[in-house]
Amino acid sequence: MVFDLSSGVPEEEKAQLLVAPRKRSFDQLVSAIEETGKDKDAKAIFVRFGSASLGMARAEEIGALLEVARKAQKPVVCHADGFTNSTMLAAARGCSKLYVSPAGEVETIGIAAQIVYMRKLLVDDLKISVDMLQVGKFKGAEEPLTRDGPSDEARASLESTLADMRGSWLQGIRQGRPSLANADVIEDGPYAPPRAKELGLVDEVGYADDALTELKKSAAAPREDVRFGAGAQDKPDDLGDLVRALSGGGRAPIALVRATGSISMAGGGGLFGGRGGITEHDLSRTLAKVERDPDIKVLVLRIDSPGGSALASDLIWHDLMRIRKKKPIVVSVGEMAASGGYYLASTGSVIFADAGSIVGSIGVVGGKLAVGPALERYGVHTETFTGKGRDPKAANRAAYMSALVPWDDPTKVRVRETMTGIYDLFLARLSEGRSTEGRTLSVQKIAESAEGRIFSGREGKARGLVDELGGLKDAISRARKLASLPEDAGVHVMGAKGSFLDALDPTMGDAEERAAALEHARPGALDALEDAAPDVVPFAASLLPLAEGERTVLAVPFALVVR
Repeated sequence: MVFDLSSGVPEEEKAQLLVAPRKRSFDQLVSAIEETGKDKDAKAIFVRFGSASLGMARAEEIGALLEVARKAQKPVVCHADGFTNSTMLAAARGCSKLYVSPAGEVETIGIAAQIVYMRKLLVDDLKISVDMLQVGKFKGAEEPLTRDGPSDEARASLESTLADMRGSWLQGIRQGRPSLANADVIEDGPYAPPRAKELGLVDEVGYADDALTELKKSAAAPREDVRFGAGAQDKPDDLGDLVRALSGGGRAPIALVRATGSISMAGGGGLFGGRGGITEHDLSRTLAKVERDPDIKVLVLRIDSPGGSALASDLIWHDLMRIRKKKPIVVSVGEMAASGGYYLASTGSVIFADAGSIVGSIGVVGGKLAVGPALERYGVHTETFTGKGRDPKAANRAAYMSALVPWDDPTKVRVRETMTGIYDLFLARLSEGRSTEGRTLSVQKIAESAEGRIFSGREGKARGLVDELGGLKDAISRARKLASLPEDAGVHVMGAKGSFLDALDPTMGDAEERAAALEHARPGALDALEDAAPDVVPFAASLLPLAEGERTVLAVPFALVVR
């Protein structure tokens, strides 16, 4: 069985212009590996990593799933053109044998995060007024725009989280390759393939096709079957599933809803139309279907979000809490459930996160960039007129969301008041969401982990922000137990993005659903940015609601890319 991860494993597949992608999303990979581990005809597993760079949390779960298959006496051979920190974590834990391409590298280089600070460029050089406020001394979402380096609080929060992530990363690699007891060896890359083999990081140096041929021979496997990635085909019984659905056979009793990306109200509108992510408009429609469908007995909510709009987060929170009164909700955290993302996660009857996940960032940020002072340098003057005549206070207040004029001090005071109110609401919502039968988490207890601090999944569990360490597979397993379902109860993915052809299909649903599919199929402004500078996307996406008229956001402190 072949799993081709060389194109990455996103939480959600990207919609294509003419066809919807197949066998590309993380939940599909989890299901495929689990099925293969139970398949008596599967003699061996071959994983092709290519040059992909996975998120730490997803890599951790992939490694754990492959480890289960390997312990079931199935050889698991993995090949990479070049190993990264994350793919090495998955491969070391889950694979019986590791190959790397002759011209590749093994880039096990340790855990770090990098932040870009732009205050000097924006304020000193371009003369742009940066008006940004925060609630929570560790929050720091505005620091890339307002400082030339990190505050002590932001540094402490980040370094603590990275230290814990490093520990779990080293532990995972050593678990699969106990000979690598020396952390210095693991972290001292990049290594050329021969040196990596000498140190025991990999077993062989060779090409992917040679590794596959050797595996087929040693396992006496007559052919390969691609289960994920390029070349994967639909299962033979897909047609039967379709016929049963059309004949009224009902949905699977477990609904999987994916909440991926930044959080906004409507999405697809304004300057950054078509950027996707989590929109209150779309997700609320999906959740309403989950709530109304009597065949759905439990909801699994998969979250990978840096946060976003405070208003949208609260409205979606309300929808989820209404569902929880009727059906259990099991939350599975991907790479992060931060700020607004954790706002949604708090509704779970139980929250699962991997050790390498990011949770927390409970705080509020709000503000704007005012380009008026910069334009004045080039002879472009802005004048604000009010109904109170030449009253500076009235002018500043009436134009406080204008991108042309900075905030005055009274306006900053008023904005901070509203942000403090949202912060207090944030804490109250989390307390309510995390308090269930047999468990109470007070506002005071939540506040101890607030102020904008971020935590690894393991730290989050110690603080009560997370209930269990585990991935999507574990979350689905718990969902079956909570709903008293059999172990083979099916999972239905709700709200999957369609293709352009889906939007034209009159059988798809109502006109609004077809329009949504068309919007998802249309490339957005952030798609081009993701191709050119993917590391910038989490930061840009989480703050975009400010550019689209939102006053405050619940956003992860910075563009956090863990290598």
